[in-house]
Amino acid sequence: MLGARVIAVAVGYCFGLFQTGYIYGEKHGVDIRTQGSGNAGTTNTLRVLGWKAGLITFLGDLFKAIFAVLLIRFIFIGKYPDAVKILELYAGFGAVLGHNFPFYLKFKGGKGIACTSGMILAVCPLAAPICLTLFIGSIAITRYVSLGSILVVTSYLIQVLIFGHMGYLHVDTAYLPEFYIVSACFTAMALWRHKANIKRLLTGTENKFGMKKNQEE
Repeated sequence: MLGARVIAVAVGYCFGLFQTGYIYGEKHGVDIRTQGSGNAGTTNTLRVLGWKAGLITFLGDLFKAIFAVLLIRFIFIGKYPDAVKILELYAGFGAVLGHNFPFYLKFKGGKGIACTSGMILAVCPLAAPICLTLFIGSIAITRYVSLGSILVVTSYLIQVLIFGHMGYLHVDTAYLPEFYIVSACFTAMALWRHKANIKRLLTGTENKFGMKKNQEE
């Protein structure tokens, strides 16, 4: 199983290397990493290149995590039927790592929220409705994309703990603690990647959605 975990993370990482925003920008003569906040994720791409670019980036980053999870499911469902769910989670985590830290871009990628959302849809779809509601609702009320992103990863972890306790995750009991830990890693990494945003939220200086400044996600 150790080898399977490593393979799952490696496969996910390879999928995560598909930097949708960066690739889209390059095709249009723009290095997204030198514009706006310098982030290669959805929000900065949308701000710099427009709604079409933002939507394409979001979908690309979303589906690369989904495809990574589905591939690992296909590879290991027969060999490790009781553990395939945790392997899917590792694949999703690898995809976020590849997105956040692409080696060929000097480890300067995005913040992993769209990628994490793809993992949630593929591995724990029960958590998706509340995550989506909190994301859209918080942005509609506050216009803080970073706050919506933080609520997504925080609510995901809380829901995983609740669903796991209730037996709704379809994860073998032997792997449930590990599932919790890896899920917590998603949340911890996202919060760490948003540490500057959190600081600005606490001081009331965070940029709102639609403002053309270079500090937003």
